[in-house]
Amino acid sequence: MQTIRIGGGAGFSGDRLEPAVLLAQEGNLDYLVLECLAERTIALAQRRKLQDPDAGFDPLLERRMEALLPVITAKGVRLISNFGAANPVAAARKIGQIARRLGLSIRVAAVTGDDVLDRISPSMSAMETGRPLSEYGQLVSANAYLGIDALLPALQTGAEVIVTGRVADPSLVLAPLVHAFGWSSTDYATLGQGTVIGHLLECGAQICGGYFMDGDRKQIPDPANLGFPIAEVTEDGSATITKISGTGGRIDLRTAKEQLLYEVVDPHAYLTPDVAADFTTVRLEETGADTVSVTGGTGARRPDRLKVSVGYRAGFRGEGEISYAGPGAEDRARLAGDIVATRLNGCLDRLRVDIIGIDSVHFGPGGEAKSREARVRVSGSSADEGTAARVGEEVEALYTNGPYGGGGARKSVTEMIGIVSVLMDRRLIHPSVDIFTA
Repeated sequence: MQTIRIGGGAGFSGDRLEPAVLLAQEGNLDYLVLECLAERTIALAQRRKLQDPDAGFDPLLERRMEALLPVITAKGVRLISNFGAANPVAAARKIGQIARRLGLSIRVAAVTGDDVLDRISPSMSAMETGRPLSEYGQLVSANAYLGIDALLPALQTGAEVIVTGRVADPSLVLAPLVHAFGWSSTDYATLGQGTVIGHLLECGAQICGGYFMDGDRKQIPDPANLGFPIAEVTEDGSATITKISGTGGRIDLRTAKEQLLYEVVDPHAYLTPDVAADFTTVRLEETGADTVSVTGGTGARRPDRLKVSVGYRAGFRGEGEISYAGPGAEDRARLAGDIVATRLNGCLDRLRVDIIGIDSVHFGPGGEAKSREARVRVSGSSADEGTAARVGEEVEALYTNGPYGGGGARKSVTEMIGIVSVLMDRRLIHPSVDIFTA
């Protein structure tokens, strides 16, 4: 049977750069998938796009592509990523510029249509609270989770790089499988199995032990040099998950099971734009060192409505931190927190004081017992930026207006972007593909 090899080269926007390059160089891949988008990530990207119409794609896109383009063109690997974020077209243009600078010839497909802000009604109810969107702040983004029906036309163009905005994470893997094997869009059993594979790859090194490791309780080899996963998939949907020999981490039943259960609310119906995947029938088997076979996933009819992630302006968060060390550090830290809370009483929408005491001042090998230490963190929110800034100002003032021995103060004010979700009839969402050449 025909076999397709897909590498999972990133699990979030800020993921490491070099593992994807190594996968492309040594993984004998057909496709490399980079999953770089979360709910807040795209809302923040939309905010950047509002400030600059040529911005809004992933901040690391240029560095990733400068490293990857020479390798994927030499190796014949097709790249699929949602690092287009709020602006896939600008991302595609940027990739073309990088390719020309590197003297490379490449086609880039930009998948759009997930931005549905103009079709959002204030009367829509947030899934999380049941409250109408009109009760939230100014809306800045609304992005529908697209599926394979948006990606397949891009794959059919033959583009070497496919850049998208909001696409469901496992769909990034499922689409090239459907394209390569010709699976039917209504073969929900096979689509469910393909979605399981995508779910196992979507978080990058997480299945290789990254999120699995836990000090002495759950150790993995060479954790500073984690490998990233490869799925070798056959036409019937069965798959083997492995990694490049010599890289750190581990793939076994325990790491695979933890990733399989990650973010799953209903294992009988893991809803994606493509299928209601059933994880309860999945069979995992260790078939060798760092090798797990995956079979048995199935599914049912896809949902009629798509999830839409809606971002809104949620005011400002002010923060301040200061450390105390030596005898009585915790008592002084708590007193400092009480002072700030008293002075800010009634000024903010929310105020929280935390005492952090995990080696933020003293470090290094022991000898005599270390002195106690604690770090105070105060956080508060307000619709007014100036009011939120008072949090950090009051914490900084503790240098001379609080208990003795405070040091290492820092302060910041950040605009908050809140996220809620709504459901939208998929017939109202119309993906499209633009091709750029370099």
